[in-house]
Amino acid sequence: MTALLIRSLVPADRAAWEPLWHDYLAFYKTTVPAEIYDMTFARLTGGDADMAAFVATGANGDFLGIVHTIQHRHCWKIEKVIYLQDLFTVPAARGRGVARALIEKVYAYADSMGAPHVHWLTAEDNYAGRMLYDKVGRRGPFIRYTRPL
Repeated sequence: MTALLIRSLVPADRAAWEPLWHDYLAFYKTTVPAEIYDMTFARLTGGDADMAAFVATGANGDFLGIVHTIQHRHCWKIEKVIYLQDLFTVPAARGRGVARALIEKVYAYADSMGAPHVHWLTAEDNYAGRMLYDKVGRRGPFIRYTRPL
């Protein structure tokens, strides 16, 4: 892909970020209230030192993808580790290296923070995503459980 720029999410990006995060949530068949959008965006753009976000833009500045991360402590490591929480590319940009570039940016960010480990989850039926993840990461043996509401 030509003219791809990966950069940090900034407060002026709210209008371009929101539809992508909406579509990411819709992909996972969920919604959140407006105040969660507000809080999440504020945290990602400087309100929380352990959260960071990056965007991929094309030559015309259009958002092609987003990635959100959370840096956290880990009982098995001295250093904090990075949880890649949300990764989304617009349908027109899929298969063109955008998601890979965003993951590589997270890897570089982890290296700059001294974080030796990056991890993420995906849906079992996210076959397109998993094809990429199998190339850029190693699948772990764990099964995720959550507290029932």
